[in-house]
Parts: sequence; C-alpha cells; structure tokens
Amino acid sequence: MTHDPTKSRRSLLVGLLGAGIQASRTPALHEQEGAELGLRYVYRTIDLTQLGLEAQDLPELLIAAERLGYDGLNVTIPCKQAIIPLLHEVSEDAAALGAVNTVLFENGRRIGHNTDWWGFAQNLRRTMSDVRLDHVVLLGAGGGGSAVAYALLKSDAGRLTILDVDGTRAARLAAQLGARFGAGRIVANENITHALATADGVVNATPMGMATFPGTALPTELLHPGLWVADIVYFPLETALLAAARARGCRTLDGGGMAVMQAAGAFRLFTGIEPDARRMRRHFAEMVSG
Repeated sequence: MTHDPTKSRRSLLVGLLGAGIQASRTPALHEQEGAELGLRYVYRTIDLTQLGLEAQDLPELLIAAERLGYDGLNVTIPCKQAIIPLLHEVSEDAAALGAVNTVLFENGRRIGHNTDWWGFAQNLRRTMSDVRLDHVVLLGAGGGGSAVAYALLKSDAGRLTILDVDGTRAARLAAQLGARFGAGRIVANENITHALATADGVVNATPMGMATFPGTALPTELLHPGLWVADIVYFPLETALLAAARARGCRTLDGGGMAVMQAAGAFRLFTGIEPDARRMRRHFAEMVSG
C-alpha cells in the first residue's frame, strides 16, 4: 500500500485498554512506526489495575475515550469479550471469534475488529510455513486461545484439540468454531498425554510463562522432537515452555511475531496506512533486547 501524504498530516490518538499493561511494548511499537511514516501518532495506556477499575467499568471508559477524542483502542485482558455488547458493529472475524482486540471510533459508532488471529496466522506462515498441521493441540480457550484456534483452522489445520483448566470454556469454544469449520475437526478436553502423543504441534495460549505467571501450561516431559511448539506469550520471549521444547529437540515459535503482526494489523485499521511489518519487528527486537 502506498503511503498517502494527506494521511501524514493527521493527528491520531489511540490507546491500549486492559489490566496490568504498564510493561506493554505496544505503545512504543505503534508510536515509532507512526513516526517513521510521518504521522503525529500518540498511543496511551488505560490500565484498569492502575486506575482501580474492572471490566464492568467499560461503558464509562468507552464514553470517556470518545469524549477525549480517541480515534480507537486496542483491547486486551480482561476486556476482549466483555466489550462486544458495547459495540455498534463487529467484523465477521471478531464475531466468529467472540473476541475483539481493536475498536475504531467512527462517526459516533464503535466498530470492533480482531487482528490477533491474523497476527498468529501471519507469524506461523512467515516463520514455520513447512510444519504439519494435521493435528494441533491448543492450550487455553480464552480470548488469545480463540484467536489462535481461528487462525489454525483458517490455515487448514486438519484437527484441533482444545484444552483449558475450565473444561466448559474449552467445550464452548469447540462448539462455536465447530459450527463454522465443521465439528469433526475440533475436540475439547481430551487427555493431554494422548493428545500430544498424536500431535504435530502445540500452542500455549494461556498466561503461563509470563513474568507474572511463571511455569508451563503442560508437563514438559510430554514434549518430544516430533512436535513444533509455539507460545503467544512475548514477555518474556524465552518462556519456560519454549526453553524446555528446544532442549527436547522441538522447533519453536515465540510470541514476538504474533505481537508485531497483530499490532501491524491494528495500525492499518487505525491509520488506513500499510505499516512496514519488517521494520516493526526490528523495533520490537530492539525494545526486547534493550
């Protein structure tokens, strides 16, 4: 997409809405790419934890953001699903997922999108396009897990096994996606030992591995060299799961690429300009190493 010089004269105000987001790299990633493209681009954090608020305060927060002139918001835990009833319109992908991570404010309307699934799919395609997807095990059925499941099915995964500590949530996601992609392709709450023994790959879409949630979402002794292992956690990039997987000879995919590609998708929605995803990945790597 060619850079439109008329866009670069716009001033954009966007933000990240969620809990415990002070360490997020997203604001700097967006602002730096905006500067590279000649935009006056301001990206703020709206941290529920810091403000002493909860997801139930979303109605007031959205009204405040609109009144303050925000062009849009990225949305993260715990708001990706709770925000949907407060929107006027939801994209087809976001509706299928039941989760929104990007909201645009346009002419008095709130329009929800989801770039998380696209971010995972693009990261997988660019980094490990040759891996088998006949059977993939997904750990986590929340907003992140929904996006990964959708991405895998859109990427032609043959069979998807969804596991979650909340079995009801896993079954609900399986049923929801089964209605769209075919119930025979999706299984919920299978025994993890049996599932991994027949899997080509496994994806961690739980918070396990984050600095605030140390550990792994599965017993690492179940990993074997025939598996590829992906994690959507990117803080830190080197999670305990990925370290254990590499030690056992597995190919691995960290969460940095998904974080960058979903940000690139959101940037495009906010600005109408195609960002340089490779440049954003370099910026991200500099921030993580710094």
